[in-house]
Amino acid sequence: MAKLKELWSKLWFRAVSITLAVIIVIAAVLGITVSCLWGDVISTVSSIRHLQARNDKNKEGSVYSMNVKGGFYLDKFVSRGGASSDSELIGFITSNITKGLMKVNIGESDVNCSAFTALTPDNDVLFARNYDFDKTNVCITICNSPGKGRYKSFSTVDMNYIGIDTEKDLSGLMNKITCFAAPYTPLDGMNEMGLSCSIFMSYQGEDYSLNDSGTVATDQSDPNKPNFTSTTMLRMILDYCANVDEAVELISGYNLHDSAKSSFHYMIADASGKSAILEWLPEENATDKTDNDGSARVLKVLYNTDDMYAGLRGGADFDYQWVTNFIVKDHKDYYESDEDKGGWDRYQHIYKNLYENNGVVADENAAMQILKEVGRRTWNGGGGVTVHSVVYNLTDKTVLWVANENYDKAGATYSYSFKTGKLTAV
Repeated sequence: MAKLKELWSKLWFRAVSITLAVIIVIAAVLGITVSCLWGDVISTVSSIRHLQARNDKNKEGSVYSMNVKGGFYLDKFVSRGGASSDSELIGFITSNITKGLMKVNIGESDVNCSAFTALTPDNDVLFARNYDFDKTNVCITICNSPGKGRYKSFSTVDMNYIGIDTEKDLSGLMNKITCFAAPYTPLDGMNEMGLSCSIFMSYQGEDYSLNDSGTVATDQSDPNKPNFTSTTMLRMILDYCANVDEAVELISGYNLHDSAKSSFHYMIADASGKSAILEWLPEENATDKTDNDGSARVLKVLYNTDDMYAGLRGGADFDYQWVTNFIVKDHKDYYESDEDKGGWDRYQHIYKNLYENNGVVADENAAMQILKEVGRRTWNGGGGVTVHSVVYNLTDKTVLWVANENYDKAGATYSYSFKTGKLTAV
């Protein structure tokens, strides 16, 4: 009997040992699988910080920051030919980033933004930009490890563009996982090479039956070219381009499909002081009232050195450039009057400030002051809010960023440096 008990004890111990070993192996396999599939997502989601609380009475959404781990499948997105619509982009994001567990929505917007380049007395090149909209949550999105051959970047994302409710704070694991899609929807940004880019409404076309906003989205259809949407174009510039020339070359090889049923134009600038406004227009004889075929538009590039600016900048040594919300390249022929140009008053105000000082500003704070003067709360009677204002120092590779026009409020201003990789409240 004693021997039988001893035998059963040994068998029981062996069975338990084998079971535990199997459990450990399964757990290890699951752990490796989760790490492979979700490691970057988990790390990214864990980095989300709530920097500023919302203030509904003052039309202020929350401000978040996020450090994106890994390459977020952008190389795969490029190799597959990009996306020709928001729905295609959503499909890619859903299958690759959220692993089919949730659907990402691309929000719509009606934005009125401003930007300009300027020079400091120390010859630092600055790129300044206002993002004008309504109350919305934003996320400062920092990509520090995008992968071989790609550049680190700082960008700002309107979380409405990834379907996050603008009337609520970010909550719940699923919504936080959705934020991993934020790199695909930047509205402005700068990379570690000092190349910056930004997006602006251009309000093209006047056929109000085409969509609710009354604008006609660019929707090119060259079958020999891959495709990108508005925000994915900015992402590709930030990740793959070191200067304006490389960005224009990249963009020229793609069909553009403007996002959110809106029409946009874009501005890019680099550390050399070169900048360009990118617009998509019909080949010839286009006006605001006839530019209603988004598929017939072609890329037009207006460089800061083009003849259009001869005489406009007086004796300035620096070729500064500025933009708001109307077609700039052919604006004298495109519009019937200045009143038809979106943001013409802001455009003139920025120009006056730059002209009076030959395109030179004392520092980033002086550039921010110009942005403050054309902020949406106060400019031309007010309405809406400038969700964020940012000044990129393309020479030093630093950022000065302000939320919701709180230019003088402690804790509402942040600085970032590519040298340190730190985002700090000023």
